[in-house]
Formats: sequence, structure tokens, C-alpha cells
Amino acid sequence: MSERLIVERGIGEDRFAHTKGDAIVEAWVERAGTLLQGHVYQGRLTRKLGSRGEGDIDGQTILIDPWPAGLTEGAATPLQIIREAIPERGRDRSAKARPVTPGSTDSPKEATDALPLVPRMPGTSSELDIIGWTELIEEARTGIVAFDGGLLAIVPTPAGITIDVDGALPVDELARRGAIAAALAIRRLGLAGSILIDLPSLDGKAQRQAAADTFDAHLPMPFERTGINGFGLLQVVRPRVRASLLEQLQNRPVESAALDLLRRAEHAGATRTLELRAGASVADWLTERPELLQQLKERTGVAPTLKPHGKDPLWWGDVHSQ
Repeated sequence: MSERLIVERGIGEDRFAHTKGDAIVEAWVERAGTLLQGHVYQGRLTRKLGSRGEGDIDGQTILIDPWPAGLTEGAATPLQIIREAIPERGRDRSAKARPVTPGSTDSPKEATDALPLVPRMPGTSSELDIIGWTELIEEARTGIVAFDGGLLAIVPTPAGITIDVDGALPVDELARRGAIAAALAIRRLGLAGSILIDLPSLDGKAQRQAAADTFDAHLPMPFERTGINGFGLLQVVRPRVRASLLEQLQNRPVESAALDLLRRAEHAGATRTLELRAGASVADWLTERPELLQQLKERTGVAPTLKPHGKDPLWWGDVHSQ
């Protein structure tokens, strides 16, 4: 079955989908202004904190570990991002970087700007939509993932992500299918860090091991996990280098809604009029960023109008075009 990477360069964010056949197996977004994992930027050292410290890249505070040898606060130096900034409930986790040693082989990760733009004719469905991008975004927004015979309920927290497996199947079959669904969702949605999966309780050690082996078969390395205990709990740890789709959409709801509205407006096929309606918070966010609306005009050839609408300030809105 063929695999490929689809890239869609949007207004305010680029979207990436690793596909296998006609299904998305892994996806992520890169929003404008993000310091990207693996890339090297010129930074400034601002505060030394023992063997680590803080720095600044383009006005963004970053963590630096370790502090560059021989340099003092205020010095300029190249820094490589090893973890992007991650939005969490109540606060954002700052990006983390390490110093780039002069003369070393450290180099920027291959820029995603070099990847091809997915061609699309105005007014037609994008290739991402055809293979299920809209449904994927709904999974990330709600944290609800359906599978044959049950549901996953996924909740991101600062301490980690919880995945509850629920359904009406016999417990051994529900555990097997739930383990598969959880593994696929973890990869597809980019879940990382500490993940706790609540499978149905299984009596026998052999059943628990079978469910764990099934999980392993559907989630590529790298990850570490515990065994499934008698309560059905399985803990998984994956490297956390960027925000998952859940964290992007649920912890930055206004920004996510606004960028999705721009995407739908760009794809609407307007030739004469283009009206965007959205909740007050979403409309205000866009109003404060006229450059994004200007990009929409340049891409569609139609000047958009924007109207706050509805009772829910976070409403994702709709598009009216002719």
C-alpha cells in the first residue's frame, strides 16, 4: 500500500498528512511564527539558571538546556529547537532549544518550505478533505474517536493525556479493538508525552499481554510502555517535540477556529462575494490580523467581509459565497 506526504500551505498555517492508501495515518500543522523542531535560529541569551537558562528568538522566550559554555547573558548564538512551544490548559509550555556548537555537524532540519504545494482549483475539494481531514479535525476538537464497537474519549491535561475506551463488546474483544484504536489515534493525532489508556479490566495475564502485543503492533517506535495492570490501565510515553492536534485545537480554540474559517473561505470558490460569519471572539481575532484577510483576498480574488454572529463567541462560523 503506497505511502506519501501531502502538504497544504494555508493562510496562517500549513497542514501535513502522512497517508497510507486513502487514509491519514499521521498529521500535524505548522502555524505561522512557530519555532520549528529541528530548525536552527539566531537567538539571544537572557537569563542563566544554573546549568540551563532562558533565551529569546524573535521575541519568543525559550528554554535553553544546556547553557552554552563560555557565553554570558546578552550574548547572541545559534540555537536548535528540540521541542516546539506547546499550548496547555492555563499556560503555554515554552519552546526548548540547545546550543549549536561552532564547527559541529548541527544543521537546520530540512525546511518544510521545500516540500511541494498541493495543487487545488478554486471551488473544489482539497486532497486533504477527500481523504478525511475534516473528520480528523473533528476528532481533535472533540476528543471523541469512534471505532468498530466502541468509542475513545481523549482528554489532554498538563500532566498527560488520558484515553478512555468504552463500548458494549465482550471485554476481551473490546480491549483488543480499543488497543488498536488507541494506537492508531495516538499516531494520527500526534499524541505524545505521558499517555494513560484505560482499557476494560481483564482477568487473565494472557489476555492482558495479548492486548498489549496488539497495541505494540499498531504504534511505530519510538515509545515506552508499562504492562496492562489488573484494572486495565496502560501507560505509554512518547517523545514530545511538538503540539498534538488535540492540544492545538482544544487549547487554542479561538486561533484554531479562525484559521479553519479562512481555510473554508479559501476553498469556497467565490467569484463575486465572500462573507465570513463567526463567533465574536473568532471575528475579533481575525479583525486584529488584517494581513490574514488580505491573504484571503489575494488567494481568492474577492475582498472578504467579516461579521460577528451567533451567541457563542467561539463559534467556528460559516462561509457565504457567490
